Amino acid sequence: MGIKKRKTIELEISDLAFGGKGLAKIDGFPVFVDHTLPGDRALVRIVKKKKSYAEGKLINIVEPSSLRQKPLCKYSGYCGGCRWQELPYEMQLQFKKKHVEDSLAHIGLLRDIPVKDVIASEKITGFRNKMEFSCSNRRWLMPEELENPEVIKDFGLGLHVPGTFDKVIDIEFCSIQPETGNEILSEVRNFIKKSGVPGYDLRSHEGFWRFVMLKNSSAFNTWMVNIVTKKENDELLIPFAEHLMEKFPVIKSVVNNITARKSGVATGEYEKRLAGDSFIREQLGNFTFEISANSFFQTNTAGAEKLYSVVSRYAELKGDETVFDLYSGTGTIPIWLSRDAYEVYGIEIVESAVIDAKKNAQLNSIDNCRFSTGDIKDVLPELNKKCDLMIIDPPRVGMHKDVVKQVLKIRPEKIVYVSCNPATLARDLGMLKSGYKALEVQPVDMFPHSFHIESVAVLKANF
Repeated sequence: MGIKKRKTIELEISDLAFGGKGLAKIDGFPVFVDHTLPGDRALVRIVKKKKSYAEGKLINIVEPSSLRQKPLCKYSGYCGGCRWQELPYEMQLQFKKKHVEDSLAHIGLLRDIPVKDVIASEKITGFRNKMEFSCSNRRWLMPEELENPEVIKDFGLGLHVPGTFDKVIDIEFCSIQPETGNEILSEVRNFIKKSGVPGYDLRSHEGFWRFVMLKNSSAFNTWMVNIVTKKENDELLIPFAEHLMEKFPVIKSVVNNITARKSGVATGEYEKRLAGDSFIREQLGNFTFEISANSFFQTNTAGAEKLYSVVSRYAELKGDETVFDLYSGTGTIPIWLSRDAYEVYGIEIVESAVIDAKKNAQLNSIDNCRFSTGDIKDVLPELNKKCDLMIIDPPRVGMHKDVVKQVLKIRPEKIVYVSCNPATLARDLGMLKSGYKALEVQPVDMFPHSFHIESVAVLKANF
């Protein structure tokens, strides 16, 4: 069968590709189709044709897969927050493990590394400790709303339609955040609608209200509300912040991030405290961490504890080791390992994260963690210490090749690599295989209903 752009064809979906799209093959030629599951027969319009693959847009499901289940919320299929709700959780875990295995084999050319079964998330609803919602002066309408002539495109507060920057679904209930978050979100929405102050226009960049970020501590049941606006308005926001804290005693912090930048990032050019503290506290194991509006923290607290427990298990520290942690962020892994190591050195390029790391170490009375600010390839040679164990926890893009060269030059006896992207995990392990053998990979699920998966690999030197 010839595959041409704009052609409509019926396909049998046979697999799920990394990225969450369904995969069909026509005479061995792959076609990727969003919103489909293995076993679906689907009517598809080809929207992109390349030399080695094609992409199709789902028109309708002709015959649904036996795997399909009722989604958790009415926004499934439209919202980009979690796109595997119609796939049973046990099957999600199987596909995530397969994606790690396939990445190692096809990208890293590493076919003999054991990949263990995925460690599941304790919760598959209400598990997120951070949600970021966008404001829009003209919300995107759901299909049932389009059929109602009385519905108008007024203010919306919610999540983006995947692949768009200006289409915001007005989310009344999000199943992956705790119920209190939905109640706070509803209160914020009602206030904004009554305020008479316009929401942000994502095309003209006019308007006031930009984002609402909610953070919560599962250990202490406390909440932070971060309201991101285009400019200051204390007269409006301070009474509102005080009202929120009065209505919801669990809210301990309300802050205002202000930014006039056009980029759609919920980080202010500067921040003001409106009511309460400028942070909330969370607990991982026996350690306490301060979380500010813009500091990074794993979004699944229970999942983070499982992830770091795997790191500890693979590290096998006895108390006399010197540990280097590359990409140390706000210090969570160095602090987690600190009581089992002689000393831990963290390197992080983001200065604000290093400030938070030092503060968190002090908060936990830890004096054997040292944190340095700068580019890893520049800072690493300056440490001039023997490294017994190296922790590598890079961003999604993985390690820079210059960092790989530095790691191979330093030659730690063991490496524990923490990854949020199977593709770059495989690529980086492939670059390290001249000096290291990967012994095992343990995936840990922290993002139910999405294709994302964390993995921890343990590597031993073979110099």
